[in-house]
Amino acid sequence: VQLQASGGGWVQPGGSLRLSCAASGLTLNSYGVAWFRQAPGKEREGLIVRRSSGQTWYADSAKGRFTVSRDNAENTVYLQMNNLKDDDTAVYYCAAGFPIFSTRWDWQAYRYWGQGTQVTVSS
Repeated sequence: VQLQASGGGWVQPGGSLRLSCAASGLTLNSYGVAWFRQAPGKEREGLIVRRSSGQTWYADSAKGRFTVSRDNAENTVYLQMNNLKDDDTAVYYCAAGFPIFSTRWDWQAYRYWGQGTQVTVSS
């Protein structure tokens, strides 16, 4: 089983990036999928959780700017990030698992992880 995260890079404030999370060895649409990020010196932060049903939750830091989508044919999940800010600088991770409702923001509830992709927002 492997999750391959990609699409990170450098972007100016106000810019956009789309991250990808391609899976092999599992079918992503059968799992709960989440995007987390971790900035230097900070704890890993959950951004978006999407259940296999499509029900989606957004952290306050992601609302209105980040969206998640899924391409079942490609077995890939995407994170579209718009209006990026300096504070969005972090390593971004995708994760898959079966968290229950109360643990959906707990990174330890996810079994499979991508390797992380760096996003740097600066002018």
